[in-house]
Amino acid sequence: MNMFSIENKKVLITGSSQGLGFAFAEGLGTAGAEIILNGRSEDKLTEAAAKLAEKGIKTHACAFDVTNEEQVSAAIEKIEAEAGPIDVLINNAGMIARSPFEDFDAKTWWGVVELNLKSPFLVGKAVGKKMIGRKKGKMINITSLLSEGARPTISPYTASKGGLKMLTKAMAVEFAKHNVQVNAIGPGYFATELNKTLKANKDFDNWVCTRTPSGRWGDPKELIGAAIFLSSSASDFITGQTIYVDGGWLAAL
Repeated sequence: MNMFSIENKKVLITGSSQGLGFAFAEGLGTAGAEIILNGRSEDKLTEAAAKLAEKGIKTHACAFDVTNEEQVSAAIEKIEAEAGPIDVLINNAGMIARSPFEDFDAKTWWGVVELNLKSPFLVGKAVGKKMIGRKKGKMINITSLLSEGARPTISPYTASKGGLKMLTKAMAVEFAKHNVQVNAIGPGYFATELNKTLKANKDFDNWVCTRTPSGRWGDPKELIGAAIFLSSSASDFITGQTIYVDGGWLAAL
């Protein structure tokens, strides 16, 4: 089972002070990885790092704006100098905004696209250069069910996650010759703090549970297995793929 080991691997997870990002950090850390948290808020990162440290997880925190190229480049240099070479990058940072398409404010629309699509490009480029030099590395982009289909009022999220699915393929094709694998995880509907309002809506909750063949929302912990697999040597000949963790959603008509 050593091929699935991520013991002592250094894993940078963007947008990991809360939500699914923190779930990835806790899960991979519990499996033996050394975690590098990222977010914009120093306070939130400090709080998140303390929670992981209580569980015995070796953790670093680095606050930087993943849409700012200068900050990204400086942060990656700092992380590699202080924590060591990044073995795994998880591009998790993202956001969503809601409005009818015809009423969407252009600034908000592009803000969603910028964070969801520009950040994997910038962080992937900066970390990718390091991995190319070492001829080894793993990248995981967090896409979505919305990479494959659409729902009303979230057009920029859908556009950006669809783009991220294809960016994953583009990165995979270019990095493969350097022994760097780039894949994606596409979560279905998960019961996170950010989805608390949606889950509390009886009609929406019923729709999710009825539409999902498994009949329920996902638990964030159920994403960890896919992340461990894609972070480990077990996936060394797998690249450009998206693993949908969705309770059977995309398999059903």
